[in-house]
Amino acid sequence: MQEMMGATDIAFPNLGLYLNNVPKSFSVFGLEIALYGVFIAIGMLAGIFLASRMAVKNGIDSEVMWDFWIYAIVLGVIGARIYYVIFRWDQYKDNPLQIFNLRAGGLAIYGGLIVGFTVLFIFCHVKKIKSLDFADSVVPGIALGQVIGRWGNFTNREVFGEYTDNLLAMRLPVEAVRSSDISENIAAHIAEGTNYIQVHPTFLYEGLWNLALMIFLIWWTKRKKFSGQVMTFYFLGYGIGRFWIEAIRTDVLYIWNTHIAASQLVCVAIVILAVVINIFFLRKKPKTDAE
Repeated sequence: MQEMMGATDIAFPNLGLYLNNVPKSFSVFGLEIALYGVFIAIGMLAGIFLASRMAVKNGIDSEVMWDFWIYAIVLGVIGARIYYVIFRWDQYKDNPLQIFNLRAGGLAIYGGLIVGFTVLFIFCHVKKIKSLDFADSVVPGIALGQVIGRWGNFTNREVFGEYTDNLLAMRLPVEAVRSSDISENIAAHIAEGTNYIQVHPTFLYEGLWNLALMIFLIWWTKRKKFSGQVMTFYFLGYGIGRFWIEAIRTDVLYIWNTHIAASQLVCVAIVILAVVINIFFLRKKPKTDAE
């Protein structure tokens, strides 16, 4: 591997992979389009298609699912942005208009999930649909959307972890990343005569974790013991995965004036919630004679 990297290059040295000129955006008729947004959009569409397929398996009209996503996506993106801005207010307080600059990144998935599931239960109540079966249909699509959307973080050179020299270690030119994302530990490992950092590709870890989770959720759909169990397994699986990944990220959102990671706190809450819901419904479920 070369010692000096081009400003737009990305490398995975232990895999022998060097990517030249990985763009952050492209131009169409003079309009600059961020790849971050493209991956987010593709992830949303793929997630909707999968959720619609899952809805049919749960006896729900797929057209109703498409209606739901119109509200969920718009309000979910707003929720994801608000969550991020709240915990990064110092970054925006002097220039509030940057709050609307989504091209630069800055969407916190937990904000989107909180708003999205709130919309889901309200939508189902209004439409008189069984909300738990509906949620079971939605969560595999959410997982797929997260798998694809994380590649937007890759092109944005963000959502990476501390220094590592493991098999998947990733190198990024210093000038291509936010200085606030370079921790003291990462800076200490920048070799003299080089211009790059070497870090955990946590965007990739989370993408692979969510891919495995999505496959499990689809497989479990026909085996679920009660309505809503697929949803709780999503909460459980995503919460566990995100907790350990968050522990090695450098762009962590903290509770104000503390060193408590907001996302890890939410992870603990949703894992506990998932376990409690499972215990409650499994105990409530009547036993058959065979049991």
